[in-house]
Amino acid sequence: MLSKRIGIDLGTANTLVYLAGEGIVLNEPTMVAVTAEENRVVAVGKEAKEMLGRTPGNIIAQRPLRDGVIADYTITEAMLSYFIDKAAGKSRFFKPEVMVCIPSGVTQVERRAVLDATMAAGAKIAYLIDEPLAAAIGAKIPIAQAAGHMVVDIGGGSTDCAVISLGGVVVHNSVRAGGNKLDEAIANYTKKKFNLLIGERTAEEIKIVIGNALIEDSTVKEMKKMEVRGRDSVTGLPKTIELTESQISEAIAPVLLDIIAAVKGVLEQTPPELASDIIDKGVVMTGGTSLLKNLDKLVTKLTGVPCHVAEDALLCVARGTGVALENIELYKRSIAKK
Repeated sequence: MLSKRIGIDLGTANTLVYLAGEGIVLNEPTMVAVTAEENRVVAVGKEAKEMLGRTPGNIIAQRPLRDGVIADYTITEAMLSYFIDKAAGKSRFFKPEVMVCIPSGVTQVERRAVLDATMAAGAKIAYLIDEPLAAAIGAKIPIAQAAGHMVVDIGGGSTDCAVISLGGVVVHNSVRAGGNKLDEAIANYTKKKFNLLIGERTAEEIKIVIGNALIEDSTVKEMKKMEVRGRDSVTGLPKTIELTESQISEAIAPVLLDIIAAVKGVLEQTPPELASDIIDKGVVMTGGTSLLKNLDKLVTKLTGVPCHVAEDALLCVARGTGVALENIELYKRSIAKK
């Protein structure tokens, strides 16, 4: 094997890169900073995220993916090229084989865009794998068995739910709601209720520190609070407010209900034999947003099916993509190739 093999979990919020034989070598925000006039890439990943909301007029920091799919082709290509160079080394004699992971609900046009961008970024062969399948492999679920396993992958831009049996996807559903929609909901809530304008990064921090999907009676006494700074939309001056867990829970509830509706949609279409397997084994949740406090309890409460978060939920998809790439013969039925 002279050419390197690279698995990329191209997420809306974070991109993780898996190098065959080494494991996960990169975990950076899916963010690119470009100059406004020439559209030249200035920074990628962590560097670009630091600039978000703080750039001068001639530099724009943006996410090239929206809701799990490519929104800006040229910038995505430049970003992929940067990640491939960083993982495989710039001075390489052979082009690498690259497998990219995408949401299960994307259209053929969106699939083609990812394949084309990967080839243009310097890949010898480009493969595509569906997110729920990669998440299941990464969560060490024995997907080759004739038994039903349900995986819910909640990322930054989309939520993918799928029932997997005999190494393939039986039923799947994808909604374009995830961590970014939760951030938006928090920002809208502070604007409506307190006339406070906050940025993307602050909203994300609030979600991580005091986000809670389900407020239980026992937690009411020790409710977490957080001081939030932003700009008053009426006076235009800086302002500080205090937010509590229950307020954030109220703010994000509509988005969480959308995610759970997708889970219910898959459960309703599942063949009865596989449904009984899922009740035995429970639903496995992966992806960064599944780490939101009590989200697994909320899913269990509203669907009646036991639910648990996978170990290293954030890394499952990237790890699964890498494993599928290393054992390409086993999974070739479920993989698109160019």
